[in-house]
Amino acid sequence: MPDKNWIQQLVERVVSQALESHIPYLRDDLVRRVIQELQPALASAPGGAAAPQASANGLMKAISSIHNASTQKEILSALLEGACQFCGRTALFVIRSGAAVGWQGRGFAKNDAVKNFPLDLSIGISAQAFQGEKPSNGTIADIDARLISALGAPVDDRVIMLPLIIKEKVAALLYADAGTEAAGTLDREALELLVLSSGLWLEVLSLRRAAASGPSGHDSGAEAVRRAYTETATAPMPRPVEMGMAAAAGAGSAKAATPPPAAPADSQEVHRKAQRFAKLLVDEIKLYNQSKVAEGRANKDLYDRLKEDIDKSRAAYEKRYGQTAAASANYFADEVVRNLAENDRSLLGKNFPL
Repeated sequence: MPDKNWIQQLVERVVSQALESHIPYLRDDLVRRVIQELQPALASAPGGAAAPQASANGLMKAISSIHNASTQKEILSALLEGACQFCGRTALFVIRSGAAVGWQGRGFAKNDAVKNFPLDLSIGISAQAFQGEKPSNGTIADIDARLISALGAPVDDRVIMLPLIIKEKVAALLYADAGTEAAGTLDREALELLVLSSGLWLEVLSLRRAAASGPSGHDSGAEAVRRAYTETATAPMPRPVEMGMAAAAGAGSAKAATPPPAAPADSQEVHRKAQRFAKLLVDEIKLYNQSKVAEGRANKDLYDRLKEDIDKSRAAYEKRYGQTAAASANYFADEVVRNLAENDRSLLGKNFPL
């Protein structure tokens, strides 16, 4: 069994190389998430130290390929290519208006059979993964029979469906089986990690795109995947809708303000979404103005240096939540103080409006 320090160093190196030129401050959180997912899989892997090490090397290379991708299509392609190392056959189905449509497949006798295939989301493990938002195991009896008919049955009947979750919604489903060879493999833990990494990186790219186009230019996580689908399919896609960023950016910071305890369930949901949106906006400011943030903290004039960005983001927040149940709470200003000013109101300067 490899020493945990070796695993930590490996993950840090790979993630650092992939992210250093893009978003350095996300590195620690991604390393933590990868380590958290990787350690249980390695601890239970058979074959002594050599097998886990070889598996870890392949997994880290696959994750590196995902994080080196710069478009949605490249990320999804890297996901499929990486998944091939840990299963016999795999296919990705994009969620569009509550329906699952085939995008691409790997390892099948006829990979093109996956493209545009309408997967039934109302039955078996497809329904479980989509509705429960977690991986689901089963056999060919638990999957759309039309899919097995089109693609052929795997040698040992085992199948897995894994949801690709972006902004707390299922944007796609990854199907995997052991293939048609007797020695086929099906490593659920590795596949889960690859799907997790892909979802995180898709959200990071959406964050970067949103920051480049301004606070009103966000895309939904599902729409990010849908755009990748349109690059290879002919069916028209819905127009872009607004999105927030993943928990990947800025995780581990202080707790956000708590909604009023007496609020009804629907009101609490509005408060939760308002908090998340405020965090998204402030994370973007922090992410793309790191030098100004550092200088502003040192000189206690954060607001003056970031006035344009803060005011635009505040306007976007007020437009969405200013007339909702969350209007009574000043989540945006609270997040600016908590996140940008590190809970020190004086660092924003005297001109910051509450």
